[in-house]
Amino acid sequence: MCGNAPRMDLKLSGKTALISGGSAGIGLACARLLVGEGVSVSIASRSAERLAEAETVLEGIARDYAGPTPRVVTIAADLSQGEDVERTARDTVAAFGKIDILINNAGSAMGGPFFKLPDAAFLDAWTLKLLGYIRMCRAVAPAMVARRDGSIINIVGGAARTPVPGFLTGSTGNAAIINFTRGLSKELSPHNVRINAISPGITATERAERLLEQEVSAGKTIEQAREARLDRVPLRKVTHPDEIARMAALIASDLMPTMTGSEVVIDGGSQPGI
Repeated sequence: MCGNAPRMDLKLSGKTALISGGSAGIGLACARLLVGEGVSVSIASRSAERLAEAETVLEGIARDYAGPTPRVVTIAADLSQGEDVERTARDTVAAFGKIDILINNAGSAMGGPFFKLPDAAFLDAWTLKLLGYIRMCRAVAPAMVARRDGSIINIVGGAARTPVPGFLTGSTGNAAIINFTRGLSKELSPHNVRINAISPGITATERAERLLEQEVSAGKTIEQAREARLDRVPLRKVTHPDEIARMAALIASDLMPTMTGSEVVIDGGSQPGI
């Protein structure tokens, strides 16, 4: 696992954050950066083993922080289950007293040719990510509204706007999350609570590698499929999770007080239009 992320000095020290899917990939990158900024972080994931590994990394970063040591809490939870979502929010508040920042990041979708995907592949993807984000907002946002302060960030994906063959399970749910983010922003804005989305393109995560394997068509090798992916990226660069984390931290900070209902796309120029 990577060590500490460079400090951005965003004046986030003392705040608290809940990150779903926080034990690996983009979620862990967000947690590392925020802890390095002095934020106490609660991360939720289905994998107890991954949570333990992430906790070790995050506590090391916390010990190195120059100010008051931020706390790290890990919660084993299946966020496709409503009761686990509620428990995750409740346990985080019990640990920290409040949630200033919510980063919705948990999501997994089976890839593959459309005609070979059963209904369950779509339902499972939508339940974990789309409904999981909706449930998490429902569990966390009311307290933010009561305090008239809070920032919610939904990690979505470039396929929401530019569907990729072999990933319709994820792209359909992602499109709905963009719509949900914009709609909910209108309800939260009068209470000084912001909600925004970040849509990464091809990102260097284990999950992206698994999807690549699922998307490989007959007669292609993994390397050929990887090259075909890069051909869709004008910069021909894969996004690093730390880049997504830096944008999330900036959006969550008080440096962006009027940004809400927005989507930031970070995809090397892949998106062909609006």
